[in-house]
Amino acid sequence: MAETTENAATHAADAAQELDHLATDGHGDTGAEVLHVAEVGMPQLDTAIYPNLIFWLVIALVALYLILTKVALPRIGTILAERNDAISNDLEMAALYKRRAEEAEGAYNAALAKARDEAQKIAAEAKAAVGRELGGLMAKADAEIAAKAAESEGRIREIEASATESVGEVARAAAADIVAAIGPRPAKEAAIAKAVDAAMKG
Repeated sequence: MAETTENAATHAADAAQELDHLATDGHGDTGAEVLHVAEVGMPQLDTAIYPNLIFWLVIALVALYLILTKVALPRIGTILAERNDAISNDLEMAALYKRRAEEAEGAYNAALAKARDEAQKIAAEAKAAVGRELGGLMAKADAEIAAKAAESEGRIREIEASATESVGEVARAAAADIVAAIGPRPAKEAAIAKAVDAAMKG
């Protein structure tokens, strides 16, 4: 095969020299000679080297197949498996975090509802305590007001009695003076007092 390659190289060199010779001479049957030289000078048109090319093509394909199956594809498979494992782990962690977030949200809602209930309970207790304290203060104020009102009524009655007595005395004195001024003789005090009391009682 090495000899075949060397022969092909030798033929190519000879063909190149002949083409140069024909180009410099400028005569001869250039069409047939050039075609012959071109067929000899192009290795892909030389059927003598086809077995060699096919052999090396098979060697290259086998080597490429071995490289792909032994090196590249296992590494690609390993990388894909690692990526799949990483994606699976990420999905599991995301699901775990989602469950934890839902549990935290449930606990937060429960704590919020409990705090709301406790706040309402505390507000109701405070309202009841304020109501009881206000009721006690109102009762105490009512008692004080009633006591002061009774005291004021007693003083008013005393003032009315004193005023009535003073008016009676003034009326008796005025009646006695009037009777003395008009009548021929002074009237009796008892009669005047009786008459004034009867007039005041209506």
